[in-house]
Amino acid sequence: MTQSIIKTEDYLAFIQDIKQRIQGAQIKASVAVNQALLHLYWELAERIVAKQQDSAWGDGFLLQMSRDLQAEFPNMKGFSLRNLKYMRQWFQFWSVESAIGQQLVAQIPWGHNLVIISKIKTTEQALFYVQKTIQNNWSRVVLTHQIESGLYLREGKAVTNFQATLPAPHSDLARQMLKDPYHFDFLMLKERHDEQELENALIEHITRFLLELGAGFSYLGRQYKLEVDGDEFFIDLLFYHVRLHCYVVVELKTVKFKPEFAGKLNFYISAVDEILKTEQDNPTIGILICKSKKDTVVEYALRNINKPIGVSEYIITQNLPEELKSSLPSIEEIEAELGGGDE
Repeated sequence: MTQSIIKTEDYLAFIQDIKQRIQGAQIKASVAVNQALLHLYWELAERIVAKQQDSAWGDGFLLQMSRDLQAEFPNMKGFSLRNLKYMRQWFQFWSVESAIGQQLVAQIPWGHNLVIISKIKTTEQALFYVQKTIQNNWSRVVLTHQIESGLYLREGKAVTNFQATLPAPHSDLARQMLKDPYHFDFLMLKERHDEQELENALIEHITRFLLELGAGFSYLGRQYKLEVDGDEFFIDLLFYHVRLHCYVVVELKTVKFKPEFAGKLNFYISAVDEILKTEQDNPTIGILICKSKKDTVVEYALRNINKPIGVSEYIITQNLPEELKSSLPSIEEIEAELGGGDE
């Protein structure tokens, strides 16, 4: 009897629902534990700052406090002298912010908080990264990369015609997804490395590029083929953006922006709208990433185009020792791998 129950669709659906409920409860419990821990850290830091102000106690007090707490709670991490100082720094950084900001930081892990306060100088920028972390569920590594690549300064800075070609809410979201410039970074390799390590470095390079596009992008293909009236055309990169509910065509060029690039991208967008887009999809968006651009030239090129297009620059950072350069792909080879070119 037991075997027959296990094989039924009703039981399989039942157990799947139970598993999802357990997983949901685990996530909620983890979030609740994190918030409780950060509330504790906040209270401890608040009391430390007040006591040091009132009693003029130096950091020797923190050392003694660390020893006493670790002796009393040997199985609880977080009471090292270094972490107590981090708590104080964290509290002092955020105590000037509103209660809303203080509530937001409790929604991300302690390690993420430390990355932000160690790399960011203003609460305005810090709040930006806290909100992005919450929205996109960034890991600490991704958060660090986004801060170091200057996402705050680049988001929404590309030249676009979105305001003229998209409705207001959609155009605002579309502008936010664009970065300018995009950073394509080389990775360091060991002096002795094999072909597999070199290939992995190149894959990581391209992965970082995909990461620059941000949360919400679903990768559909590279050199994506479209057939129009018997002729074949190949899009450098094609994505679907699950938040904007639209296809996104990405073209990469290894040269300075030329007005004809906008015309070619406009053609690709029209083709995707006709061949792939459904009634449920929003208008397809085009992103053109060039080696450099002059904003006025871009604005003129986009002025009479009725398809939504954004144009950004990219930067390739080459920080490799001279003895390694000969064994690594050249900048031109990397750009070719990313799908650029004049054609």
